[in-house]
Amino acid sequence: MSDETIRFDPEGDTSAPHIEISRLKEQLNALQQENRALRRSLSEAAEANTAKEVFLSNMSHDIRTPMNAIIGMTALAQKYIDEKPRVIDALNKIEVAGSHLLSLINEVLDMSRINSGRMVLADELFSLGDLLHDTLTIVRPQAEQKKHELRFTTGEIVYESLYGDVTRLRQIFVNIINNSVKYTPDGGRIDIRISEKTEQGTCVLVFVCTDNGIGMTPEFLQKIYEPFERVNSTTVSRIEGSGLGMSIVQKLIEAMNGEIGIESEPGKGTTFTLRIPLRYEEFHVDTAPLQEKSLLIIETDEELRDTYRRYLADSGIRYSFVSSSSEAVEFLADGDYRDEHPDLVILGKAVGQTGSLFELAGYIRKSHPSIPILLVSDHDWNQIEYRANRSGIDRFIPVPFFRKSLLLGLTEALQEENSSEGGLAVADLSDRHILLAEDNFINREIAGEVLRATHAEVDMAEDGQQAVDAFMASEEGYYDLILMDIQMPVMDGYTAVKHIRESSRSDHDVRIYAMTANTFAEDIAKARSAGMDGHIAKPIDVNKLMLMLRQIL
Repeated sequence: MSDETIRFDPEGDTSAPHIEISRLKEQLNALQQENRALRRSLSEAAEANTAKEVFLSNMSHDIRTPMNAIIGMTALAQKYIDEKPRVIDALNKIEVAGSHLLSLINEVLDMSRINSGRMVLADELFSLGDLLHDTLTIVRPQAEQKKHELRFTTGEIVYESLYGDVTRLRQIFVNIINNSVKYTPDGGRIDIRISEKTEQGTCVLVFVCTDNGIGMTPEFLQKIYEPFERVNSTTVSRIEGSGLGMSIVQKLIEAMNGEIGIESEPGKGTTFTLRIPLRYEEFHVDTAPLQEKSLLIIETDEELRDTYRRYLADSGIRYSFVSSSSEAVEFLADGDYRDEHPDLVILGKAVGQTGSLFELAGYIRKSHPSIPILLVSDHDWNQIEYRANRSGIDRFIPVPFFRKSLLLGLTEALQEENSSEGGLAVADLSDRHILLAEDNFINREIAGEVLRATHAEVDMAEDGQQAVDAFMASEEGYYDLILMDIQMPVMDGYTAVKHIRESSRSDHDVRIYAMTANTFAEDIAKARSAGMDGHIAKPIDVNKLMLMLRQIL
């Protein structure tokens, strides 16, 4: 049959409708295309449904695992309440399980906000050294647990003060390194390198993480950024997590106008390379206080010694290296004999164990009370601060460190010489008054106990209205700090702050910090626009809260 239009006239009725075969063919083709599209949509919906089912199954297991640990360890702590070592062990495991559970919840919430377009990136000044130190502090325990060799090196670093969303950057770095830790069998090696490149007036942060883990197939690399995907392998134990980490990392890096590249081969490991453009701030450290001063550096690591040499060049300070505690004692004794003492002392990695470190610091403080002592270390300061202060250490410079943080640390230590308030002395809040507004009884009890440990006077309010009433009824200038929950009955935190700020009292500018589970960048920005001075995230990190209290009070 030809494609020409064929008309027929049923029963000789010339007025009957004429059927056009070509039009029927067009309609048939359209139906076939629509059918194929429906099949594709159905297939995609089935795949998405399967992915969601797998995700829910994985999440059910992964959420129940830490929850079982929390419930079980709580029961054990109650059962053996009189056996302190067993209770401490149970509490430590509860803390680890709680942190893991929180990370799972955060990833799901992050993905939801990213997909809905409600994610807002902060743009604030931060220290690159602090960011990297915090990142390594977070990932090191997991690496040590698997006996990994975790090495960190730096390339050319010119700008330490950068602008960006430091919380999201830390999240990206931790996610990448944790991936390497999870997918590298015990006893493996993970190398992290950070450097900078200046391109068209922008500082490009280059982050490279290389491991010798199980690697990935080309097929899996094609879908690594898809939500809920996780590598399956018989060479490592079951991988826990939401499967959202790399999807979140990719979307965050794209939002920062950055790039991510992955090179991997099964059985030979993986290399992640990130390039993130950031604005930077020029800095100038006044090195006049360092002129003609002398510095003793106790450090055996030759790479760190080279770092000191680069950063101290043209600073005007004279420095000497020793490699051990015994050499340091001998150097100081010889200086006593010649009446030539160093003006500053840096304790580095050469000291070894923390016990030896504190013993040496105590010896220097006792024999040379006026010499400022700086600790340059990759230790978690929150864990060693009390012992460090007791042994006489004045300041802490986290590793990795850069020229600005080193020179500032040295100059500030000299300026604080002979001061009774060292750079990191524990603050005494016994004369301070704090108002805590929190509607949840358990949260109020926890925060109250933490705050009272500082010997501060703490008043409680169960909602925003009570907080406003307590403030208005107090003497002007009575409260040094108000910690304000956001979501409360009767009156929320934003409204309470508005009433305080708009009052006619002379102390209406009292420090007010949000203490809330609303932790996204837009929540922090909203708190500041409402008149708050800062933001503290829930669940409360006691160490961070104590550090914040020392800084502002």
